[in-house]
Amino acid sequence: MNETVKKTVTAAKILGLFSLLGLGLVALTFNQTKEKISQNERDALLKSLRAVVSSSLYNNDIANDKIQVTGLNPGAARETTIYRARDNGEPVAAVITALAPDGYNGNISLLVGILADGTLSGVRVVSHKETPGLGDSIETDRSNWILSFDGKSLAGLTDKQWAVKRDGGVFDQFTGATITPRAVVKSVKNALLYFQQHKVEIFSNTEPAEE
Repeated sequence: MNETVKKTVTAAKILGLFSLLGLGLVALTFNQTKEKISQNERDALLKSLRAVVSSSLYNNDIANDKIQVTGLNPGAARETTIYRARDNGEPVAAVITALAPDGYNGNISLLVGILADGTLSGVRVVSHKETPGLGDSIETDRSNWILSFDGKSLAGLTDKQWAVKRDGGVFDQFTGATITPRAVVKSVKNALLYFQQHKVEIFSNTEPAEE
């Protein structure tokens, strides 16, 4: 084996060694941070759930007491998650991960908290692509508009009232942006209808039937 070949082999061995060391460090770092990342994700989820259903109302592990359903969000490719709040095993509330597919700039993801009696305990926007300064008023740090759902129910409002004021309903629209609040109101109403129709199944230990 000539000198050039020896040098090439040696360089390849060194490169391979560093590659193995690099992979080992990556694996070690991942294992050390995986639990922390998982905990951070759980904390973020719990914070969101508590924003729509007060933690003082339930004593179960709401983040793990959940079911997957289909047919709730029209046009959604994935299943919809519903989290269930219970107090000593008794149903307290459900948090539906609703989707408003007809926002001005696409999908608006929501968390809709519904108490066992069908009353809304809270609604929050999880993600959206609405126009800054107009449609983003659905966010709590931009306005209090989303809080107008608190305490509302299908029994408390007529079908016509479940709309923005421009359409004859009770919910405000935004100046220059009606499509966004209209989409959110429609999605929240659909979540309430689904809850009303599937309440028993939602709080059972089996998944609601597909529609």
